[in-house]
Amino acid sequence: MTVSRDRRDTGDIVARARRESEERSLSYREQALKMYPWVCARCGREFTRQNQQELTVHHRDHDHDNNPEDGSNWELLCIYCHDDEHARHAQPLAPPPGRTAAPASRPLATFKPFANLKARLRQDEK
Repeated sequence: MTVSRDRRDTGDIVARARRESEERSLSYREQALKMYPWVCARCGREFTRQNQQELTVHHRDHDHDNNPEDGSNWELLCIYCHDDEHARHAQPLAPPPGRTAAPASRPLATFKPFANLKARLRQDEK
């Protein structure tokens, strides 16, 4: 009786694993990984099975519900390029309460750490 029960449990596990695999294969990530070469579309970094989890699917129009079957709204990006892409499209932060935004004519940074570097290096050589 134990043998048949073990086989039934194993059969359930295998069936569940197959079902979950099919569900994953229907996801847009799995579709994109089958459709496109495993290369970041921005930096050109190549990926293998060992590091494929660092490869993401980016929606070109930023609409995660727009998943055409031909993959025309997707591109594969490494996690770094994907973060950079979303950072560029983020809304700028509002100034703190009680303060206004800096005028466009005033530079944001005034300290120049490398000013006169050449002269400073010459002084160190002497």
